[in-house]
Amino acid sequence: MKNLFLLPLCAAFFLLGVAYAEVDQSDPRALIKTATQQILDEVRDRAIQPNDIPRIMDIVNRDILPYTDFRRTTSLAMGRYWRTATPAQQQEVVKQFKMLLIYTYSGAVGQLRADQRIDYPPSHFAPTDEDVVVRTVADRNGQPAEIDYRLYKTPEGWRLYDLNVLGVWLIQTYRQQFSDKIKQSGMDGLIQFLTERNQQLASSKR
Repeated sequence: MKNLFLLPLCAAFFLLGVAYAEVDQSDPRALIKTATQQILDEVRDRAIQPNDIPRIMDIVNRDILPYTDFRRTTSLAMGRYWRTATPAQQQEVVKQFKMLLIYTYSGAVGQLRADQRIDYPPSHFAPTDEDVVVRTVADRNGQPAEIDYRLYKTPEGWRLYDLNVLGVWLIQTYRQQFSDKIKQSGMDGLIQFLTERNQQLASSKR
């Protein structure tokens, strides 16, 4: 599971969204390609540090919503338990889960390099496709690392909702953890666990 948190670029894209608005949302591959370069530019220009949570949060709150469906990510990670949660519980799980990933990946932001090399293997999508995977290969210390982005089509354009790092899908990883915690202590127990974990991580970032 630790491999999921080793590659900074995919984490930054998933959490930081896109730094600028001029992104072609009608083409999933173009969206990923443009967005990743813009994130590198954002990190270079703003010199973001791993422990600068307020600045990272500023980018997340400003840029994540137009291009990433985090509610969909959370609902799929929750599986069948999502339907049994109250609207208030759903909202709180989304909030705490997003915060958990922000804290988890914040250290990776400081590792981003403006000259990071990303290759985009050819992707073939049919016009009727509504759920696709865009494959990329990132250079990490001279070693190729495959990173896949899963997006789905909406009336407003494509939205990112899952990613695969070295064969590990984010949603699949958390689904088992969430299920185990809910079975043990219920939905409120999961929320409490995420909240307490975020408080611990917040303290460690100070």
